[in-house]
Amino acid sequence: MKLLIVESPAKAKTIGKYVGSDYEVVASVGHIRDLPKSNKKAIDIEGGFIPHYEISKGKERVVAEIRQLAKKADEILLATDPDREGEAIAWHLAEEIKKLKIKDLKVRRVSYHEITKEAIEEALKHPRDIDQNLRKAQEARRVLDRLVGYDLSGLIWKKVRYGLSAGRVQSPALRILMEKEREIRAFKPETFFVISAKLETEKKESFTAVCEEEPKTKKEADEIYDVAKNGKWKVLDVVETETKRSPRAPFTTSTLQQTASTRLGFSPKRTMMTAQKLYEAGHITYMRTDSATMAGSALLQIKQVVSKKYGANLHQTRVFKTKSKNAQEAHEAIRPTHFEKENIGHSEDQKRLYKLIWERSVSSQMKDAKVMRTKIITEVSPSTSLGTEKFVPNFSANGSRILEDGWLLCDSRAKREDVILPKLKQNDDLNLLNIEKLEKQTEPPNRYSEAGLIKELEKRGIGRPSTYASTINTIIEREYVEKDGKTLKPTDTGDVVSTFLEDNFEEYISDTFTAEMEDELDDIALGKREYEPTLREFYKPFLKEIKDKEKTAKLTTLGDADPKLKCPLCHSGMIIKLGRGGKFLSCDKFPECSGMRNIDGSEIKEAEALGTDPETKLPVFVMDGRFGPYIQLGVKDEKNKKPRRSSIPKDKNPNEVTLEEALKYLSLPRELGPYPETGETISANVGRFGPYIVHQKDFRSLKEDDVYTITLERAIEILKEPKKVGRRGWKKKTK
Repeated sequence: MKLLIVESPAKAKTIGKYVGSDYEVVASVGHIRDLPKSNKKAIDIEGGFIPHYEISKGKERVVAEIRQLAKKADEILLATDPDREGEAIAWHLAEEIKKLKIKDLKVRRVSYHEITKEAIEEALKHPRDIDQNLRKAQEARRVLDRLVGYDLSGLIWKKVRYGLSAGRVQSPALRILMEKEREIRAFKPETFFVISAKLETEKKESFTAVCEEEPKTKKEADEIYDVAKNGKWKVLDVVETETKRSPRAPFTTSTLQQTASTRLGFSPKRTMMTAQKLYEAGHITYMRTDSATMAGSALLQIKQVVSKKYGANLHQTRVFKTKSKNAQEAHEAIRPTHFEKENIGHSEDQKRLYKLIWERSVSSQMKDAKVMRTKIITEVSPSTSLGTEKFVPNFSANGSRILEDGWLLCDSRAKREDVILPKLKQNDDLNLLNIEKLEKQTEPPNRYSEAGLIKELEKRGIGRPSTYASTINTIIEREYVEKDGKTLKPTDTGDVVSTFLEDNFEEYISDTFTAEMEDELDDIALGKREYEPTLREFYKPFLKEIKDKEKTAKLTTLGDADPKLKCPLCHSGMIIKLGRGGKFLSCDKFPECSGMRNIDGSEIKEAEALGTDPETKLPVFVMDGRFGPYIQLGVKDEKNKKPRRSSIPKDKNPNEVTLEEALKYLSLPRELGPYPETGETISANVGRFGPYIVHQKDFRSLKEDDVYTITLERAIEILKEPKKVGRRGWKKKTK
């Protein structure tokens, strides 16, 4: 029996259809080992940056079953994804299998870029050893990211606020967003006027022309408007230029994410999850790549599709060069595996993304579109009643029309909304139908969208295609950035974290450093650099910088406050800080200064009590803490150092909590009574995963029972039921 191990159950199911009964196909469900959470145990820095891996939590059963199957196998084939991450998963599997010490057991690696019968059969004919260079490159990235994240985050906890974090790639991405945000803050709008005229030809065809000058003052705008309204119009010139529009290259990971964002409204994470499903089902090639090339067999398929659907005369073979100097391990571009299937997918997302990939791949092998771009320039002769000395700038109209569709027949969504202009010639008379004058203001620079940030990261060489989606997702989840429509807007927290890093670790979050580090990781993958020297060269000066900053770095302020906002006690200027509720003003000059104010200068008042607890006669407050809103009984003072507190349910608006509800929340945890066999107390409470009861560390979730009303008798019934042990995420293919 041959044991074939892949990452996912879905992939195992697809590949299981293509291999014979000699193969047992199973899934590792991703990585089986990882670094422990504690950095002290994770990496032996002095020993040469040696990582100490542990079986990932929840993967013990998966590893145990793979070991059992390995004992029965004559040969083991590791068929994980064809990239560094896949190579690392294969190596971890091989390391665990080696522990069995089975004599003469062959453990080999097979790789493929599409899950089709032909590709799988071909891959099985050519097993190879694990590529240690690729594996070491992945390990170097994992160790490097852990070291940077752990040390930088630790410093931020001390100097800014507990619970914040930093990362080798996420921090430069956040810095790019903050640079744009500062441009927007510094932007000063300027007023200008747009004057447009609706004109009519002798053949009663109408079009709109716009003044080529945008006057800055109302006086200038009024002068142009008055002369243009009363003047005589004619065509000064018509400029026509025939141009070509060439098709775009097939998708790479980053261009797929960008196009799916702009055309389909997909986030990068949604795009990659959908593409993963299409790949595992055998519909597209591997979706993590920065190569724009396609295999000869694919080009032949496209030629047949174009000839049949659009005509042989529209086919044109094209070879696109890969922009990246270290393209992802000789992958192909993202393309369909079978081009005769134009529409495919199990969900609406899959169907829409597949169609996008199909159109981009097919259109890339078609002839150029021909476009006629037209510019009509008009002239206004002032009315004699206004004086011949009056001058009016030219008005012009731009448009275009498609002469030959070419590849746009396939990718029709790439067509722009063309402005169709009438056919005119020089000195043709025009009739003014209407003229408008609009006052406008210059707009600040646009914030980055997810697609725009990916494009910028790629341009600057920060990160790699496979990391873009997770990088953006991380800074959103950590609330450093929020989505404002389609754009990414840094939050106050993101502002203070980025400012702190820019002030104290400018080199390590710079474009140059981050891009050069990526190149060094690529060199490890290519066998041009060694693992340990690369990490040591980075870590020694980095650690020194961290230790130096521990002594000197201070809490980053968000900027100077308005000089008019003074501390009410010492009258010193106040600084802007970041707190749990957002930005606030504070005076730190003297200990006795209370000095905390809202940004508008108003006093930050103490919370007002909802009412009084009838039993304790203490006031009841709604408070806001690091983990969300909560109820507090009494105030914190010398007599009441630890006031009783209880969380407010997530689905409840804190501003709508009544005194009755607050007292109900404070009733938790409830002591229901003793368990008969042990005499130990049974308690009911609400935790991170919802309501539960507990007895001697035996926790049971409450699915149907109300945590506030459950009785002792009902709790005993639940505790006597057998405890269910779930088995998640593990399936195997049996033949």
